Amino acid sequence: MAIGRAHTDIEIVSVDSMQVYRGMDVGTAKPTPAEQAEVPHHLIDLADPDEEFTVARFQRAFGDAFAEVEARGHRALLVGGTGLYLRAVVDGLAIPGQFPEARRELEGAGTRQLHSRLAELDPIAAARMEPSNRRRIVRALEVTVGSGRPFSSYGPGLQAYPPTPFRLVGISLPTALVSARVETRYRQQLDAGFIEEVRELAGRPHGLSRSAAQALGYRELLAHVRGELDLDAALEQAIRRTRQFARRQRAWFRRDPRIEWLTAEDDPAEVLPSLERIVSGQT
Repeated sequence: MAIGRAHTDIEIVSVDSMQVYRGMDVGTAKPTPAEQAEVPHHLIDLADPDEEFTVARFQRAFGDAFAEVEARGHRALLVGGTGLYLRAVVDGLAIPGQFPEARRELEGAGTRQLHSRLAELDPIAAARMEPSNRRRIVRALEVTVGSGRPFSSYGPGLQAYPPTPFRLVGISLPTALVSARVETRYRQQLDAGFIEEVRELAGRPHGLSRSAAQALGYRELLAHVRGELDLDAALEQAIRRTRQFARRQRAWFRRDPRIEWLTAEDDPAEVLPSLERIVSGQT
C-alpha cells in the first residue's frame, strides 16, 4: 500500500489462493474496501466460497487483469504468498486440465496407497511430494490417469527457474518474529470478527468448497463452530499449522535463485527504502 500510494501508476495484483473467495475477508487479511478504493487491486473476490478455484482459472484471470493494467500504461505490483499461483503467472506454467471421472475413482483409496500407485505410474512426480500430501497426490494421479501422460511431463515444472520479465523481491524476517506475528495476527482477527465470518460461511446453503475449507484458520474455526473443537484448541491448531506453512513457504521461495531478498529485523516496513529504489528503477 505504501508503494501504491507513492506511485500513481502502480496497481496491486493479489497472488493469494484464498483472497479469490467472496466473503472470506477477515481470515485472509483481504484489503479493505477503503484500501481497494485508494489503490487499484485485482484478483480479489473472483469466486463464491463453495466453488473449486483452480490454478488454471487464476492464470486466465491474471492474463486479463495484467492486460488491462498495461493498457492503461500502468505497472502491476504482484503481492502475495501462494507460491504455485505466483510461478504459474510469472513463468506461464503449462497447467494440466481437469479429469473429474478419474478423480472420483481415486477418492475412496487411502493416501499412502495412492502415493504407491503414483510411484508406479509417475515415479518422478511421486518423488517430488510428501506421501502424506493427499491433495497433491490425488491431483497428480488425476492428471496421469485422465490424460494418459505423466503429471511430471507437463512443461519444465517447478524445478526450472527460467528468465522472467518480472522482478522478484522477497522480504526476509527472523523466524522467531514470524512465529510471534502468526499468533498476534490470529488474535487480532478474532477481535475483528473471524469467528462470526466463519459461522456465516458455514451456514451457506452449499457450505465451503474443499479448497476453501482447507484455508489456514478457516478449517480450525469451522471445526469450532460445528462443536468439534473448543476455541482454545482451534486457535492452537491454527497457529501451529500456519507456522508450519510459513516454514514450507520460506523453503519454497528460497529455492528460487531469481528472488532478491530484502532483510528486516523487526518490521517489514524497514525494507521500504530499498523496495522504493527497485520500483523507481534506481537499482
